[in-house]
Amino acid sequence: MQAIRSILVVVEPQHPEGLALKRAKLIAGVTQSQLHLLVCDKKADHSAWLNDLSSVLNEEGYATSTQQAWHDNPHQTIIAVQQAEGCGLVIKQHVPDNPLKKAILTPDDWKLLRYCPAPVLMVKTESPWTGGNILAAVDVGNADGEHRTLHAGIVSNGYDIAGLAKGTLHVVTAHPTPMLSAADPTFQLKETIEARYREQCRSFQAEYDISDERLHVVEGPADVMIPHIAQQLSAAVTVIGTVARTGISGALIGNTAEVVLDSLESDVLVLKPDDIIAHLEELVAQR
Repeated sequence: MQAIRSILVVVEPQHPEGLALKRAKLIAGVTQSQLHLLVCDKKADHSAWLNDLSSVLNEEGYATSTQQAWHDNPHQTIIAVQQAEGCGLVIKQHVPDNPLKKAILTPDDWKLLRYCPAPVLMVKTESPWTGGNILAAVDVGNADGEHRTLHAGIVSNGYDIAGLAKGTLHVVTAHPTPMLSAADPTFQLKETIEARYREQCRSFQAEYDISDERLHVVEGPADVMIPHIAQQLSAAVTVIGTVARTGISGALIGNTAEVVLDSLESDVLVLKPDDIIAHLEELVAQR
């Protein structure tokens, strides 16, 4: 996170005191990143408002640029601008869709998480980050190279956020329920499953100084247990990742990140592995 040079901030003239901008200022204050302010609108002209907002931020010591754009829908607009400007992070305020609409249409924020090549920070609350708990969620049951790289990125970004917020980093990983019929004896007993999962966490525990008390190895579905632990800890930010399993055209992100986006009561940072990012960048370039 310290290496981010430019942050794309989705701003809304109808919400001038937007939560996304507050988080962006916090991060830019530490990383010295430029803030690229984007209004997604094809109708009204917001240039005067953007200029005023930029002037205020410049007086506060932030480097800014502004843009109003529209490419078919909000998520495609954001992704097109992120690629054109080379922004290393996208920050957007998340507004949940109503359940009926969500049952019929894929929410636009879910599409942004699926297809945006850059990390996306979805801001959900006004709760201050300072001094709070930061939760990094990893799936150490998948120990292939792609997942290990992603785990390292999740914990590393959680560590960076905890540092800039002067907060405390916790890590959660959810494991399956024991099955007597499992081929591997390890997965027949809760104790042996938990021991294996804890062993998989040793390397990043050592690297990022995460005590056993701040490592939460829990039994149950990840989409249930991640929000449960986040609520227990009153987490300010939850960091999660995604790996494509059935090709980019399918549900790239899998259900976990999309489901927890609405059920978490914290801000959510979503990351992807490098090879997924490269593939998404190719798709964006082809449009």
